[in-house]
Amino acid sequence: MSSPLRVLIHGGGIGGLTLATALARRGHRVDVAELREGLEALGVGIIQPSNALHVMREIGVLEACLAAGFEWEVLTICDPSGATLAKIPQPRMGDAPSNNGIPRPALAGVLGDAATAAGATLRFGTTIAELTDDGAGVDVTLTDGHHGRYDLVVGFDGIGSPLRRRLYGEKYLPEYTGFANWRVTLPRSPEVQGVVMSAGNQRAKALLTPITDELMYLGSVFAEPADFRPDEERAHEQLAERLTGFGGPVAEALALVTDPAAVVYSRISQVSVEEPWHVGRVVLAGDAAHASTPHLAQGAAMAVEDALVLAQSLDAVEDPATDVAAALAAWEERRRPRAMWVQALSRAVLKQETGTPTTPEEDELLKVGIPGAAHVLVQPY
Repeated sequence: MSSPLRVLIHGGGIGGLTLATALARRGHRVDVAELREGLEALGVGIIQPSNALHVMREIGVLEACLAAGFEWEVLTICDPSGATLAKIPQPRMGDAPSNNGIPRPALAGVLGDAATAAGATLRFGTTIAELTDDGAGVDVTLTDGHHGRYDLVVGFDGIGSPLRRRLYGEKYLPEYTGFANWRVTLPRSPEVQGVVMSAGNQRAKALLTPITDELMYLGSVFAEPADFRPDEERAHEQLAERLTGFGGPVAEALALVTDPAAVVYSRISQVSVEEPWHVGRVVLAGDAAHASTPHLAQGAAMAVEDALVLAQSLDAVEDPATDVAAALAAWEERRRPRAMWVQALSRAVLKQETGTPTTPEEDELLKVGIPGAAHVLVQPY
């Protein structure tokens, strides 16, 4: 590489901060534009499977993630009553654990500290106001008044990506799957030493996921109308109504949910950008390009893989004036098959678990199953 690249990352979430760290550690000049006023993260907790933990190791934050979270190795499958049906050991990549549960705010803090320590500049409370790609570079003005010229602009700006709209208009809007996720953080039960998943012959499933020694979250998926929103005064009661019929550890956890404000509700949508993920010197990554349902717990893992592989692909750039396009094409060639496979299988699992008819193509994917997918995804990417 003859000179460092100047890169603007639009979005300071998990993928954006991972890319910022990976690029800044390589000597590139990196700005991150984040609309939020700080690194506070929405949601409750997140699972980092082994492939995501491999990326964390590559950017130097594995130990910090493990210290802030809860390592686990075995997936427990229960019937709705709570009786254990199977305990499935999870594969691992190298010496990283099989999985780590971690609170989203803790992960945001770890990644933000790493990006700043590596030399990236984080700009909060701002977004792109104007963008002009003249082929040789991208002129960007942010809403905070900052103006810069960049070799590359990367959209890690989520499922509702404003940058995707700039590139493709309304063509690739989020597609609501008809299902939604209810989650709430609770004290961890001692028996919850890894994810405990309860499912059965009903249109629902529930999971308990440890995220620290003290905390876990209860997550559940249900079919919901597109316009449904929980009642602010009785969201906890609405969750309990949907979990009627579940016993064992799920029922015990549910009994602790007494505050409607603690319930986090999010619709499950997906995005599939079928055209190239890059146009000129502007590229989409993570949920902006290929948002999936959460059924393989791989959404954030795909984003951080995107980030690391993009940084690796940019290592081949010797002349920023001519080589960026080839690097982006090489990156997408590596990433698209894996990310879209995850999306397709995640959607098939959602349909299978909720009794929704599946296509013949989805039936073939489902032969792999969640345990098989873990073994596929633990392989080098």
